[in-house]
Amino acid sequence: KSVLEDLYLPFKPKRRTKAMIARENGLEPLLRAILSNRNAEPVKLAEAYITETVATPKDALTGARDILVEELGENASLLGRLRDVMQREAVITARVIQGKEAEGAKFSDYFDHTEKWSAIPSHRALAILRASKEEIVTIDIAPEAEAGLPRVIGMVAAEIGIQGSGAGDVWLQDAARWAWNIKLSLSMFVDLMTELRRRAHDAAIEVFARNMRDLLLAAPAGPRATLGIDPGIRTGCKIAVVDQTGKLLDTATIYPFQPRMDVRGATDTLIGMIRKHNIALIAIGNGTASRESEKLVADVIKLLPAGSPRPTPVIVSEAGASVYSASELASLEFPDVDVSIRGAVSIARRLQDPLAELVKIDPKSIGVGQYQHDVNQTDLAKQLEAVVEDCVNAVGVDLNTASVPLLTRVSGLSGSVAKAVVRWR
Repeated sequence: KSVLEDLYLPFKPKRRTKAMIARENGLEPLLRAILSNRNAEPVKLAEAYITETVATPKDALTGARDILVEELGENASLLGRLRDVMQREAVITARVIQGKEAEGAKFSDYFDHTEKWSAIPSHRALAILRASKEEIVTIDIAPEAEAGLPRVIGMVAAEIGIQGSGAGDVWLQDAARWAWNIKLSLSMFVDLMTELRRRAHDAAIEVFARNMRDLLLAAPAGPRATLGIDPGIRTGCKIAVVDQTGKLLDTATIYPFQPRMDVRGATDTLIGMIRKHNIALIAIGNGTASRESEKLVADVIKLLPAGSPRPTPVIVSEAGASVYSASELASLEFPDVDVSIRGAVSIARRLQDPLAELVKIDPKSIGVGQYQHDVNQTDLAKQLEAVVEDCVNAVGVDLNTASVPLLTRVSGLSGSVAKAVVRWR
């Protein structure tokens, strides 16, 4: 695509440029005269082009240089060679903006950071791009100062055709340096920055998709009675019991932590539910108070009578559970159940069958990616939707128990057909 853009540059409509004005002032023949006679003094040649609009030889030479710079900036062959060199050898540099050190402390690793453009990993690129967006650092992508810079300027000079050390060649050498500094370096920066952003975003989306696939294809615990705990401190722990098919049987709220510290009441509630519903698994959300809840469950299991079945406690990711709780789907599924309890139901079910439960949640809300809000949201959504669909079709569904969202992901089943299946069932 970049090559196509280079070829189109001379024909691209643009605003009135300095080179256009110079041509209107009749200065293009001056540039040709300098190029054809390298031994002549450019200043002497320029004296013949002084007019009402071109006051001095210096103005005439500036106009000739503007024409040369524009021609070099539209030279597809030169741009392609420069881009190849820059992609191999350029370095990316991030420097903190003076006075932003305290505000951008979380980006302190990039206050004075330099590394090769071609080798920078996506997570570092995304961090630098975010720091730049938040105006904490400035970014520069340029050739290495010692060897790279003379090389690219030499390439520009070679395109002009420097022949020796005549006065014309000296002027053209300076013009080549000016062309790089003013025009070509900016063009290369924009190209490499665009490519870096695309590369970093693609890698970030790929990481998100891979993590999502691992989560969806996590081994299901199977159809066993499960007690889900959505841990909380001040608001209490929400409890939901589901049977082998995921049907909600019982709910409760316990307050074993500060400020109530009702450990006795919480213990009695849990023991009662475990015995009443013959619980085989206890799913504990991994959010706030997760470790404390895990310890409480371990203590409760110790108190169960000897010889009685002991449920297995498992820490479960609760990412996206709150999003599901407040969703339209959850309100249709559990119209009479409190929003806070719905999260516990989701936690219990995602232990039984992660795939069947997680398809109900917008993939982006599960939050298993890096810099997910920085990347192209359309591309991210498309990739994650594809991952969910792949996983569902790879695993298959049980037509007798699958929910509408799960059936909708099956290739060939539309939303209306999925609803009809569930309704008829």
